[in-house]
Amino acid sequence: MTQHIKTAAAALAMGLLAGTPAWAQGKESADAWRFQLTPYVWMTGLDGSVRPFRGAPTVDVNKSFSDILENLDAAAFVNGTARKGSYVLQGDFSYAATSDKAALPLGMSAQAKIRQTSLTMTGGHHWALSPPSSLDLMAGFRLWQIKAEVNVPGVASAQSSTSFVDPVIAARWRYDIAQRWSGLLYADMGGLDVGSKFTWQVHASVNYQVKENIFVSVGYRHLSVDYQDGGKRLDFSQSGPLLGATFRF
Repeated sequence: MTQHIKTAAAALAMGLLAGTPAWAQGKESADAWRFQLTPYVWMTGLDGSVRPFRGAPTVDVNKSFSDILENLDAAAFVNGTARKGSYVLQGDFSYAATSDKAALPLGMSAQAKIRQTSLTMTGGHHWALSPPSSLDLMAGFRLWQIKAEVNVPGVASAQSSTSFVDPVIAARWRYDIAQRWSGLLYADMGGLDVGSKFTWQVHASVNYQVKENIFVSVGYRHLSVDYQDGGKRLDFSQSGPLLGATFRF
């Protein structure tokens, strides 16, 4: 039971945060606000060490995306970007919920539920480096909230809640490969003992313009975080392909 609970907690704790899909550049006036909304899917695995409850043993986990998907109840991932002239704002929201059951002696069973929410907000400056390429430099924060509940019907129940805020800095480079095609490289880092001890991520994607205001993206992303506080520890990495659809307005 303990290993299943910790595996689920780690998976949801990191079910997060995907990088930003391509910004759809257009010819609008520099004085006008431009917006885009990107729902996306991150097909990630999980590798690391987890101790979600005070006094619990540290458990090493190594799960594929299909393993995590078996226990997934619900998930939502969406990214939004706003630009005006050389200024850029970005927000990223993720939510994931899992549940699991484990058999116990004497015919009993244990039920575990995990709920994870993260919100990233950054802002910064945009530079047009050359006709086919551009660069964004940003700074902001990432808020994490992870709730876990374990219940043995008729015997006992336990709950755990973890919240912390990481300062982050980010860079995003975009390059127009050909007509309708572009590439994107994104990286960020943060934590620095303010929230987690250290966190970083990087992702790359190739993007295709389907219509004037619709883009699709395919890429790969890696995320790593090391959080320790009051006997709790989340030290893990997630890697996997991602798919996104961007709507510009």
